[in-house]
Amino acid sequence: MAFKGTRRVFLGGLLAGAASACASTIPTGDSGVEVTEYRLGPGDQLRITVFGEAELTGPYLINPQGDIAFPLVGNVAAGGKTISELTAALRAALEQGFVRQPNVAVEVLTYRPFFILGEVRTPGTYPYSANLTVLNAVATAQGFTYRADRRRVFIKHAWEDQERVYPLTTTTPVQPGDTVRIGERLF
Repeated sequence: MAFKGTRRVFLGGLLAGAASACASTIPTGDSGVEVTEYRLGPGDQLRITVFGEAELTGPYLINPQGDIAFPLVGNVAAGGKTISELTAALRAALEQGFVRQPNVAVEVLTYRPFFILGEVRTPGTYPYSANLTVLNAVATAQGFTYRADRRRVFIKHAWEDQERVYPLTTTTPVQPGDTVRIGERLF
């Protein structure tokens, strides 16, 4: 009988660990790339709702320093935070004598753009859309040039200092603020 209880506790712990691992990263298929939970950054436009407080509810833009100017509390750091971390920070700031038991919701209205350059027909800055892949980004830039290397892609994420090489597959993800470079093939 003791064995059954121990087994349940073990299985419960195993399932809880698996659930937390799934919540923090999103596997992206055969590209070998894992995407962590989205981190906010300069240029993202948010909709912040404080239920019961219409004057605090509205759109907010994350400025180049990574902050939002929020009524009553002033500048709140948003850059580098997840949606849930920003929600908790706003809730904590409002609880400091401004709003009793604030109920705060944050959503991204517009993501910061991504950049694509190299061997595409129309390099430039483009608006990000959810679940964007490298092939979608190339299509947005009107396709590959005839010299394009279609086997690999160079991506510099907004939070990194260097670009990295990834296999160019149908599931290689692009994040807001990424710089995507399609290299030239070698004959």
